[in-house]
Amino acid sequence: MLYESNAGKALTVTVDGTTYARIPVRTRVVMPGDDLDAFIEDYARGVVQPGDTLFVTEKIVAITQGRSYPIASIQPRKLAFFLSKFVVRTPYGIGLGMPETMEMALRECGTPRILFAAGVSAVTKVFGRKGDFYRVAGNKARAIDGPTKGTIPPYNEAVVLGPEKPREVATRLKALLGGSAEVAVVDINDLGGNILGSTLDKAAERRLVTILKDNPLGQGHESTPLGVIRPA
Repeated sequence: MLYESNAGKALTVTVDGTTYARIPVRTRVVMPGDDLDAFIEDYARGVVQPGDTLFVTEKIVAITQGRSYPIASIQPRKLAFFLSKFVVRTPYGIGLGMPETMEMALRECGTPRILFAAGVSAVTKVFGRKGDFYRVAGNKARAIDGPTKGTIPPYNEAVVLGPEKPREVATRLKALLGGSAEVAVVDINDLGGNILGSTLDKAAERRLVTILKDNPLGQGHESTPLGVIRPA
């Protein structure tokens, strides 16, 4: 099962003349209270080789940091109900399109920043420009993950925030794996992706986004929160 690709996703991709293997690593469901280092030891150590890049979804990092909140525990303010109405929902993620996720964005980013992002977005949408809300609100808002149809329980009833100090997490995991492989904490979905923190330089981060742009880990019940990039 380790090297079995997710539905519709190829195991290899060629970028700038180099072919890379993309190896999804199947795991159990990460739960609040799990230790990330132990989890990586259990599932990645036997897979990662020198020269590889291990990519870890931001969601499991955040969950192990205690940044997953049951929807029932979140009490959205009136502003969150109002702003969430203007967020475009997609099949790939609800984003801030529900009051509970918008409420967490207001808490994470601050009300002034979210209001400013909403104002900029309202103006630029008139001119056909999209994406300015998240460009202004920043990665903390972009990384907030609400439930979708394909979300694995118990996170189908939870809001997960972005991870704290993802670059430091990547550095720690690289050391944990012996230092011979790079590590990146990624926010990848079927609409694109971002590197939240890594041990790579900026050029390598941009290349990694290109390698992962079709979201080889999948979007739903695949149970593949880790993956390995390896030059073929």
